[in-house]
Amino acid sequence: MVAYVYQKLLEEGVKAGQVPARTRSARNWFRNLAEQTRGTTPNQILNTAPKVQLTRQPQVGFLYNFFYDPKMKDTLPYYDTFPLIFPFKRGFARARATEGGAFFGINLHYLPPQLRARLMDALYTISTDKKFDDNTRIRLSYEILNKASKFRFFKPCVKKYLVSHVRSRFVKINADQWDTALFLPTERFKKKSKQFVYRESRKAIGR
Repeated sequence: MVAYVYQKLLEEGVKAGQVPARTRSARNWFRNLAEQTRGTTPNQILNTAPKVQLTRQPQVGFLYNFFYDPKMKDTLPYYDTFPLIFPFKRGFARARATEGGAFFGINLHYLPPQLRARLMDALYTISTDKKFDDNTRIRLSYEILNKASKFRFFKPCVKKYLVSHVRSRFVKINADQWDTALFLPTERFKKKSKQFVYRESRKAIGR
């Protein structure tokens, strides 16, 4: 069985004296380590050790991976079949993310790594606590994101997902592993390359 990818990288960081998410230097250390990791696949993340937290009901403000098959994939210019999202709701959110058979999420895969890091640094400022453990989440709503310029990179990442087209359970990624998850090469874009997607996202941010 494949070792739990996030936990393995976390342990490497702790051995190196880094405490994830607590300082900018620690976050950068984990990001650099994750960027150097090659060959990590979605199945390695989903088919891993028992410590992986799997759920069928995502909660607002936590980070998740899952497999997705879009309903309108034939008409979409491109899409990601293994999103990495922070679910959120329009209006001030309750804990449950899904409503009416759908949910919104910020899919961080749509940003190039540099902008992903800048958005994540901004999101850390609205975390519920500084413990960065399995209870830490982001205080997330569309209204909060839309009113502050420091969150402006989120706009090309906003996606709507249909529960009926989710093709796996959700893998919950704890806060001490966010910086590793952000930079693992697990995006699975269809129809276009990730470089094309990044260019389109930059254009959307600039508009």
